Amino acid sequence: MPETSKPVSAFVVIAEFSVPAAHEAEFLAVCAADGHGSVTTEPGCQQFDVLTDPAAPETVILFEVYDDAAAFEAHKRTPHYATFAAAVQRLGLPEPKVRLLGRAHRGGG
Repeated sequence: MPETSKPVSAFVVIAEFSVPAAHEAEFLAVCAADGHGSVTTEPGCQQFDVLTDPAAPETVILFEVYDDAAAFEAHKRTPHYATFAAAVQRLGLPEPKVRLLGRAHRGGG
């Protein structure tokens, strides 16, 4: 009998921001600080990558992997996230496109 549901091994957040060139350096620095704080102080954060697209220079994508949705909710209560959220507001960035996904399989493992 075929399997009807697959176990989820992680909770993945992909957030795509549109960042004007004038704010790119500052935004990338804030993202890097949020990512560092996430992976070093949050036991539920497995990965936090800040990505840019050479073909779309105003696009910054955050690729975040958490143990589960509760770990992501805990992330949103941290001081480094508060600093990040305040910077997004101060820079006047539009709401990001966000995808919330479950990882069904991790390559190599």
